[in-house]
Amino acid sequence: MRHLAIIGSGPAGYYTAEAAQKQWGDDVRVDIFDRLPVPYGLIRTGVAPDHQSIKGVSQRYEKTALSDNVRFVGNVSVGQDIRVEELQALYDAVIFATGAPNDRPLDIPGEELANVFGSAAFVGWYNGHPNFATLDPDLSGRHAVIIGMGNVALDVARILSKTQEEFAGSDIVAHALEVLDSSKLEKITILGRRGPHQIAMTPKELGELGKLKEACPRVATADLPEEDADALLEPGQRKSVGHLRSFAAIPESARSDYTKEVEFQFFGVPERILGNGKVEAIEVAQTELRDGKLIATGKVETIPCDLLVSCIGYRTSPIPGVPFDQRAGRFANDEGRILPGLYCVGWARRGPSGTIGTNRPDGFSIIEKIGADFDAEILGKTRKEGRSGFDKLAESRGLDVVTFRDWKRIEEAEEKAAREGAPREKFVRVEEMIKARG
Repeated sequence: MRHLAIIGSGPAGYYTAEAAQKQWGDDVRVDIFDRLPVPYGLIRTGVAPDHQSIKGVSQRYEKTALSDNVRFVGNVSVGQDIRVEELQALYDAVIFATGAPNDRPLDIPGEELANVFGSAAFVGWYNGHPNFATLDPDLSGRHAVIIGMGNVALDVARILSKTQEEFAGSDIVAHALEVLDSSKLEKITILGRRGPHQIAMTPKELGELGKLKEACPRVATADLPEEDADALLEPGQRKSVGHLRSFAAIPESARSDYTKEVEFQFFGVPERILGNGKVEAIEVAQTELRDGKLIATGKVETIPCDLLVSCIGYRTSPIPGVPFDQRAGRFANDEGRILPGLYCVGWARRGPSGTIGTNRPDGFSIIEKIGADFDAEILGKTRKEGRSGFDKLAESRGLDVVTFRDWKRIEEAEEKAAREGAPREKFVRVEEMIKARG
């Protein structure tokens, strides 16, 4: 019998468990650990609350989770409740699928000012992550700036722009919906260092921005390359730039029908955040592209800013005893292998790139490598106890382990507490989750 421990219950974790089942059938036992009492990681607290169809992928993970040889071990923090070396003594292979939950810092003066947030924190706030439920952003100002040109920046802009009615059917948490409903924001600037051809935004998400009831997107025609140059882009990128061109073509006469504006500002590098205790403006160095290279023009612009959200990427959380690549912000690894018996998958392996589905081939690939290590007798030389050994250790330490069936009771309570039209009202404190378990 092979015993695997997977740390992290998001997409990478469950795809890896699914791959292990297909590789070894009944000859494997998989324990999926999570420090929270609830599973699904990014699906629950990262995917935008108004993208319920994407969250539906959790049904696939549930099928894996309810099988006899896969077990959810919630409310257990690896590195605190149990050390990595203890897991290695119990399991044949330990696989980190912890994602990249920490914001990459801007590393500019003023980042410590109030009402300046990273996207992991801000998205976690409106998605009900226990770490960020008390974030308390101030939306009483007129101008928000979002730094970044990827889909997360679009998600934040869209959430800040929507009316309460437009959140129907979403699972945005009540505390965020209340704050957003009283927002005084009139202008949201999405700031990027490069130009329209270098954005990392996908067509679907850009298209959504053009369908908001009270917010109108704006793109300066002067920022757009010659239209003939679009032919050199990949089809998806070309479609995304097509959306930007359609935003630029919106006549001024039509803009008066909206109460908010979402402005794309290209060719600007943030240099300094200004304010007296709280953000008031941001200094931006203007850039231009010459022969594909980003060049500073020497001009600096000051943009008013009452709220700033940085969406420039994420980093994995280091764990004591596990080699970590500080520069890349992920575990140090060779195609998923960290050390003998120690592996990583998903964002913990490659950094924050790709879609949710990208984690499936990643999970299957790491199981193939673990299988090769079993065949080479790098693993499995000594018989490991696996979950029975962990259960003994958990009991001796008084760990309050949450099972997947416990989670189903938590989920049922969230669904019963939902406002009209919403799929659920998430518990945002761990103690509430534990209590709902019964």
